[in-house]
Amino acid sequence: MSRKANAPETRDTHLSGYRLMWMLVTFDLPVETKKQRAAATRFRNDLLDLGFEMSQLSNYLRFCKGREQFDAYVRKIERKLPELGDVFIFQFTDRQYENIVRFSSQGRRANQKTPDQIALF
Repeated sequence: MSRKANAPETRDTHLSGYRLMWMLVTFDLPVETKKQRAAATRFRNDLLDLGFEMSQLSNYLRFCKGREQFDAYVRKIERKLPELGDVFIFQFTDRQYENIVRFSSQGRRANQKTPDQIALF
């Protein structure tokens, strides 16, 4: 048996809070006409269909297991972009996500941890 077969996992292959990441899609879409409102609603629904969770009306979050998955979702979102408006996609590591300061109804909320479902990856 080769030594390579018994070698421990490399840093790149195991799950790390610095490799795992979050996507934040934030957007400002026009909603002045019926057609624009329909396009904005369709885009929100597309994000939900892609597994994003709404944190605010124009802010959606999704967990990714790495850069490759992040890039794949960027391409999927690009195909769903509405004709008008601005869309921004931010990425940050799981470690950075844990350090986000949150306030709700003027009270500070506890930091969120990575969802348990990442154990499935």
